[in-house]
Amino acid sequence: MARVIVVANQKGGVGKTTTAVNLAASLAAAECATLLIDFDPQANATSSFGYLPSDVRRDVYDVLSGEAGLDEVALATPLQYLKLVPSSTALVGAEVELASHPERESQLARRIAEVRDRYRIILIDAPPSLGILTLNGLVAADSVLIPLQCEYLALEGVAKILQSVDLVRKQMNPGLTLEGLLLTMFDARNKLSSQVAQEARTHFPEQVFQTVIPRNVRLSEAPSHGKPALLYDINSRGAMSYLQLADELLKRIEHART
Repeated sequence: MARVIVVANQKGGVGKTTTAVNLAASLAAAECATLLIDFDPQANATSSFGYLPSDVRRDVYDVLSGEAGLDEVALATPLQYLKLVPSSTALVGAEVELASHPERESQLARRIAEVRDRYRIILIDAPPSLGILTLNGLVAADSVLIPLQCEYLALEGVAKILQSVDLVRKQMNPGLTLEGLLLTMFDARNKLSSQVAQEARTHFPEQVFQTVIPRNVRLSEAPSHGKPALLYDINSRGAMSYLQLADELLKRIEHART
């Protein structure tokens, strides 16, 4: 059975989609059967694998509307062990349609249940908000991975998403846990980056990943070429850091099972 991890933070620009895309690719490189669900109407995870809206016949909106299953819309990627469920701007309409649905928070969970036995890890790239789509991701997930940018007021944003996680755990998904906090956009030359990292490790000593994602030009360039960083420049610091994160995550999961 797959472990379902939602990558979430209501604040934009924290490296959320970058993390979802590159962690998924790195897990696949480790021969871990992975499904990446682009659950953001901006569809940046989809375009990060080179897919244009015109390339996609069906997407995650069709899954939510009940017209297709996840495996039916999943697309191949250049990595043998990774499949991508694409998104599109049509997903904006799903937010409106789900608002009146009696089981609006659990639609994604129901679809994931149909394919859990086919993957080892399912990653959900949630939108940068705390709306109905992110709520669906939290209800469907076993755990939450929160990217934390090493910038001013970063910990305040984490407090808000953790409040939402706690609320979902109490009311809708009692098994939901915190997979971890991931320090992103770290610049060793910047004193503030080091201060934020130190504060995060002080406040969340067990939850912060040892792996730190640096600011890296190649990591930023990769999406415009329709590739995850390891296929764009595997020797870049960005690509190497996500490979390291995948290894750390898999070891965490194995340790939790023993």
